[in-house]
Amino acid sequence: MKLSTQVAYGDDPRRTAESVVEMEKAGLDVVWVAEAYSFDAVSTMGYLAARTERLEIGSAILPIYSRTPTLTAMTAASLDALSGGRFLLGLGASGPQVIEGFHGVAYDKPVTRTREVVEICRKVWARERVEHHGLYEIPLPAEQGTGLGKPLKLINHPVRADIPVWIASLGERNVAMTAEIAQGWLPHVVIPEKAHDVFADALRKGLAKRDPALGPLQMTGGGFLAVDDDMIVHARNAARAMYALYIGGMGARGKNFYNTVFARQGWADEATIVQDLYLEGRKKEAAAALPDEFIDGMTLTGPPGRIKERFASLAAAGVTHLHVTPVSEDPVGLLGQVREWLG
Repeated sequence: MKLSTQVAYGDDPRRTAESVVEMEKAGLDVVWVAEAYSFDAVSTMGYLAARTERLEIGSAILPIYSRTPTLTAMTAASLDALSGGRFLLGLGASGPQVIEGFHGVAYDKPVTRTREVVEICRKVWARERVEHHGLYEIPLPAEQGTGLGKPLKLINHPVRADIPVWIASLGERNVAMTAEIAQGWLPHVVIPEKAHDVFADALRKGLAKRDPALGPLQMTGGGFLAVDDDMIVHARNAARAMYALYIGGMGARGKNFYNTVFARQGWADEATIVQDLYLEGRKKEAAAALPDEFIDGMTLTGPPGRIKERFASLAAAGVTHLHVTPVSEDPVGLLGQVREWLG
């Protein structure tokens, strides 16, 4: 497995870059950069491309609604050129709270839009004259504009015409589409013992339509990582706080994808309790209400032997990129230790 981590989008990007440089030296293979209602991810990724030499740099994720498909393609081609062919385009729909609340764009048809964005990006990277008719009309029809638009192709020659596309997806239709058209899958939540029951049918449907030229579907999985006894509690508490936010507060009642997946893993009652507590402002109680079994599955904590067993379970579930958040007084050293364990 490759070793990956994600930088926090609330951190100082210059300090983040210094940390990533050290992580690369320790054996990190992939760094993912998120974009929420924060500093944009593209600027940070460009800076990381200049500061690093070997590791892959991925967006996790660029929301599909906040850029036109062709701008997304141009941005990906630029980052791939700046990094010498080390860029991974991670895309996702985000959610209506961010898309409508921060960007002022209607959150509609996320699965269809994602599929069309990927199709358009690949046309741009292949330097085709871009013509597309669907939710996105390129060129814009005369009745919707001046009538002067014409099909254009990218001026530059991309480093790669097949920049890897990763998609963050949770719902059944979105997961099936990801398995069909993407090189990689960013599932957010992977508990090996639960993954088959939750995702197997959707993955099977998508893989049945997959172009063999895309290669095997890659995927991330892992969690908060801690080995030292005094850090294990910190790691588990951090996991509780983060997942309480996603399961309880990252969406409204009836429209929270993370809550739905949590319920489908066998914790339907707990999903309701956590969401109710979180939306009432009782965040600590919401975190405490998450089952220990869930936290056990979502963290990599304990002695090296147990952690290595979890690595094996994740690999058996299809994980190709071990994605960890190291909790340690020496996070770079801990990543180096994991790199040695992985071989």
